[in-house]
Amino acid sequence: MSKTNATVKALREGLRLRAIREADAVTVWLFAATLGLIGLGVLMVMSASSVNSYLAERGPWGEGFRHAGYALVAIVAMLFAGAIKPHWYMRFALIVFGGGVLLQSAVVFTGLGVADGGNRNWLRIGSLQVQPSEFLKLGAILILGVVIQRLVVAPRGKLLQEIIPLGLFAGIPLGLIVWGKDLGTAMVLGLAVLGCLLFGEIKFRTIAVFAVTGIFAAFLFVISSENRRNRIASLWGDSKTDYSGLDWQPLHGVWALSSGGVFGNGLGSSKAKWSWLPAAEDDYIFAIIGEELGLFGCLAVIVAYIVLAWAMLRVITRAKNYFQKAVVGGIMMWIVGQAFINIAVVLRLLPVLGVPLPFVSAGGTALVACCMAMGVVITIARDTAPRQEQTETHQDASQFSA
Repeated sequence: MSKTNATVKALREGLRLRAIREADAVTVWLFAATLGLIGLGVLMVMSASSVNSYLAERGPWGEGFRHAGYALVAIVAMLFAGAIKPHWYMRFALIVFGGGVLLQSAVVFTGLGVADGGNRNWLRIGSLQVQPSEFLKLGAILILGVVIQRLVVAPRGKLLQEIIPLGLFAGIPLGLIVWGKDLGTAMVLGLAVLGCLLFGEIKFRTIAVFAVTGIFAAFLFVISSENRRNRIASLWGDSKTDYSGLDWQPLHGVWALSSGGVFGNGLGSSKAKWSWLPAAEDDYIFAIIGEELGLFGCLAVIVAYIVLAWAMLRVITRAKNYFQKAVVGGIMMWIVGQAFINIAVVLRLLPVLGVPLPFVSAGGTALVACCMAMGVVITIARDTAPRQEQTETHQDASQFSA
């Protein structure tokens, strides 16, 4: 073998190994950030729910152990979803979407639906209670990815020919969720739809139509509800005037955060969980994190979501087709967007919306759905990144050899 050929072979092998290591690093970061948040969530749910769990005669750790069981199921679901090849998601996207629509329809149109906090978003079958809207998010993202792939690869040119199919598959789930008066979940799904359109490289005029329509619809739903108007007004009004009403939860959430200081009061030492902060283990678990783990604990959570966003952006840049770009973009906007909405609510930057902190808050349905979504991202990362960069490596090596 000549010296030149040996040099080319070494260069090619080095670049190939570098590409594989980099691809593996992205997947590792996805796993690490997700599992880290799940683990923190199990600890914090055990702490935040201990008082209410004891009062409900389930023992101080009853709710926490149940959440730990959900976490194990969610991790298995993530691994299973991560083992399925991306083309199967394209093939069965319509079935997943249809199943989600069917279950959500049962929530809003049948007696199986259960209202909680004014929102009809739960489905009860015997002793089992689930929230189908969480799985409907994933189904909507997958089917939108399929539609976007077909629109971009075979562009039709006319605005209506893009809006009609996209509007149909986005409007049906949004309409069903809004029908159940769950505006918070609808806003998160709206973010996911926007992520699909943006990262799926749909034309800006189409994105603008959806954005304007969504903002206008949200405005109508807000002004049509006195409760929603009062929640928004409480952000700028005198909170003391409604201390025992709408402002009770937001105020106690801020007080819990501030009492933790920089280093926190210690795991399990929360005072707010003693019936002072409603939904301490659910929508306001970030406040308990701040109280018990302090500023450093809160920053660690925020950094974990930033890592997830960075890793998913890396996956998008390496995706092979528009389906994969749209799906990962939609999941990123769903999970990371929902996380920062939840945190903004706790910080009183947004009115109370009733959305959990992904991977951390109590709630088996939301945890399993988010983990399944991350499994989809992971399988796309594993399937596309190494092969794409290896192809580029071979091309560069061939040019160097020539």
